[in-house]
Amino acid sequence: MSAINDVAIITRRQLLLLSRVPEVLIFSTIQPVMFVLLFRYVFGGSIATGQPGGYVQLLMPGIFVQTVAFTLAGTASGLAEDMKKGLIDRFRSLPISQSALVVGRTLGDSLLNIVVLAVMGTAGYIVGWRPSSGFASIGLGFIFLLFFGYALSWVGVLVGLSAKDARVVQNVSFIVTFPLTFLSNAFAPTTGMPRALQYFAEWNPVSTMVAACRQLFGLENQFGATAGSFPSEHPLITSLFYMFVIMAIFIPLSVRKYRNYAD
Repeated sequence: MSAINDVAIITRRQLLLLSRVPEVLIFSTIQPVMFVLLFRYVFGGSIATGQPGGYVQLLMPGIFVQTVAFTLAGTASGLAEDMKKGLIDRFRSLPISQSALVVGRTLGDSLLNIVVLAVMGTAGYIVGWRPSSGFASIGLGFIFLLFFGYALSWVGVLVGLSAKDARVVQNVSFIVTFPLTFLSNAFAPTTGMPRALQYFAEWNPVSTMVAACRQLFGLENQFGATAGSFPSEHPLITSLFYMFVIMAIFIPLSVRKYRNYAD
């Protein structure tokens, strides 16, 4: 119970930072909305999807997944900044759980995603996004997105503790997230890619997550080289598997890295 209370305190600290530094929340929501408008009106007319309702129906699940994937970068850079300011050294002097800082940070960043996704969903609705499934399926889709962002935030913890400098952390985070998001089915059907590249694009966790969200939002998925495979037929199960694998690998590594640093 003491460890849970420590985690709750660190999570509350993360949320208080948003009220004291509102620029973080403002820019966290402006950037995704800019992506929505950019892809909707600049690239939307040049990409044929075959989806009822046009390109925006294909786009929004991809933008949602891309945004929560960048939780990795936010967690990593924030943790590196705390290390630079000596905050971890201050926590070391307190009788709190060893892992409370990293667990609380991941929870705080995940709660921020609730606000970001709400703003994005509103922006998407304004520009024509209309999910055709029921409220339960749509709600489950957003829960999946939050869970995916939480899983990737643990990758960010390890990156932040390893690189330490915020500038290096930002670059490393983008190197990890950009290939996964743009070599995927997030913004365009993978069928136009070279066949060899389709295998990576359709099996990577971002693609299965996008496919899972599209399915929950009532849209059809298009797969090329891997059509008929387990991920293409069962994107929800595959995405859950990926998320559990990511957390099973990176939570122990991140907690161990933090404890080693604290020692």
